[in-house]
Amino acid sequence: MEYIGASVTMMMETAGMFAPLIFIALHLLRPLLFLPVVFLCITGGLLFGIVPGIIYSLIGITLSSLTFYKMTEIMPSTLQRFFRMKQKLLGKQRDLTTLQIALLRLIPFIHFHLLSLCILELSRQLKDYMRASFISNIPLAVVYTSIGESITNFSPIMAGSMMVGVLPILYFVRRKEIYISWQDFFHPETTNSDVI
Repeated sequence: MEYIGASVTMMMETAGMFAPLIFIALHLLRPLLFLPVVFLCITGGLLFGIVPGIIYSLIGITLSSLTFYKMTEIMPSTLQRFFRMKQKLLGKQRDLTTLQIALLRLIPFIHFHLLSLCILELSRQLKDYMRASFISNIPLAVVYTSIGESITNFSPIMAGSMMVGVLPILYFVRRKEIYISWQDFFHPETTNSDVI
């Protein structure tokens, strides 16, 4: 991983005006090279700065999401594999909102395309999928590209305070579920003789 990271950084620095195109292409090749999304976003911040890094990362991540969508149409067996993985990790009845997916994308060890699968389940057509993907990719690109740009003077105290700041957000965007007990649903005080 360290060797690949050094190679990517050196290649970007020597690419000149083609560096943004190579960077976006790396986002598309990322699953084949086993590079984490977070690593590429941080690299974008280091190499291009905040605003261009965010723009290039958003383009690359969104194109990667589009590639995933097209690959699920071409290779349905891969889609079934992702469904099984999702059931193991999240359970069968777990539906996530776009905001929840956006926050989960900030967690580096959650598989990027597993969350793309959750978006795929929420959307009915490509337009809806791309809109939800773009929205859920914004926090990922902004946070990690900003970290990449400011990594040289980033303190552990600031990192800890950012993580503590995310916790209340996770609480407020959770899906609220209503549980009705068996007794409340069937009203035990009402019997069949009362109905007749």
